[in-house]
Amino acid sequence: MKKILLSIAAVSAVAAAVPAVASAQAYGYDRGPDRGYDRGYDQDYGRDRLARLDERIDRGVRSGGLTRNEAWRLKGELRETARLEARYRRGGLNGWEREDLDRRYDRISAQIRYERHDRDYGYGRRY
Repeated sequence: MKKILLSIAAVSAVAAAVPAVASAQAYGYDRGPDRGYDRGYDQDYGRDRLARLDERIDRGVRSGGLTRNEAWRLKGELRETARLEARYRRGGLNGWEREDLDRRYDRISAQIRYERHDRDYGYGRRY
């Protein structure tokens, strides 16, 4: 009887350890070639991100979430960042420049989000 209980306990301990080992994978947190700052900063990535942010500003003006002055200021910052990106690309992008561009685009994205939800509605819209 003792042998049977010990073998059942050993099998159950092994069976409990296998799923724990299998679930120790870090899904989505690996730093492969398409994650992090090695996202392949080719010409298309910068243009796509610039176009998406510009479209968000336009949608904010159309919906009334952004005033024309806010949109004008945000588009100016976007143009300035695009010029900086073009200047960085002349000599090839290094890691620091990629991180700097990411920070700048993230900051503009956060500013768009803030300005669209600050209850400072466009001309003629009062709530």
